[in-house]
Amino acid sequence: MSKVNRNAPRRSSASESAFTIFEFDREFPDDAACLDYLVATLYPEGIYCPKCVKVTKHHREKARPSYACQYCGHHEHPLKGTIFEGSATSLKLWFYGIYLMASTRCGVSAKQLERELGVTYKTAWRMFNKIRSLLEQDDSMFEGEVEIDEAYVGGQAKWRSRARSRARGITGPGTTDKTPVVGTAQRKRDGETGKVAAKVADTSMSAGEFSQHIEVKVLPGTSVYTDDARSYRDMTREGYPHKRIPHNQKVYVMGDVHTNTIDGFWALLKGGIGGVFHSVSTEHLQAYLDEYVFRYNNRDATGRGMFDAFLGRIEKRRPSDA
Repeated sequence: MSKVNRNAPRRSSASESAFTIFEFDREFPDDAACLDYLVATLYPEGIYCPKCVKVTKHHREKARPSYACQYCGHHEHPLKGTIFEGSATSLKLWFYGIYLMASTRCGVSAKQLERELGVTYKTAWRMFNKIRSLLEQDDSMFEGEVEIDEAYVGGQAKWRSRARSRARGITGPGTTDKTPVVGTAQRKRDGETGKVAAKVADTSMSAGEFSQHIEVKVLPGTSVYTDDARSYRDMTREGYPHKRIPHNQKVYVMGDVHTNTIDGFWALLKGGIGGVFHSVSTEHLQAYLDEYVFRYNNRDATGRGMFDAFLGRIEKRRPSDA
């Protein structure tokens, strides 16, 4: 007879999972456990009482998700200023929604959240966007060796858009407008994993406007690798040591000169959007980019993996940020 306790399943050591559904249910069995986690995360030094003018002991109130100071009765609301504020949805469902979004490599759709959580599509869509709002890209600068490339999302052309064709001097039938996206990839350096950044650009951007997207993300003096598109012709003049790979001659690697890193990210992005979401509007494209960039940059997250990376972005918004 098997010695495995089927009533207490454990994660296999051979599994790539960092946090299973069984572990999730044990750690977050109800709203109270989720709230306790938030309090420990948002108030690592304890809850400050503005009336007592110090950190004091606060007790959980029974009827609502708030805490009261044991000395003066001041009420502290941990959900205020977070993505959970004003929501009547169970906090455990919110955490489970985060778990679902974090446990897939290519994301999960709002429709799937609706099915999994048992909420309305309107509620699932709101939760989906609130959770995704946690994943905005930071403004840290790239240095070392950086690859730069553009991608085009949407439209009907099978291989390139009119905007890309114009940039490369190609015109004619079979091209259509798409939304251009500028991507930068910092290669692995000093023991750190590589990172990417991606921003939606204007469909009618000039070479000068294109360069502006690079200047806000790449430090001057950084070695830059691109393909042979004309939009990169001013890189050297703008202070970036620049090497190009002639893709138009079907050459893709010459020693350390290539754009394979950022091209790999584009493959993940387009595969995910096409396979999970099927289509994305220009209005919401940046939010999708933020999610995929976040996943890529946190692919080696420790602890409970991507789930902890998502939870780590939860914070209380200050009144001035509202």
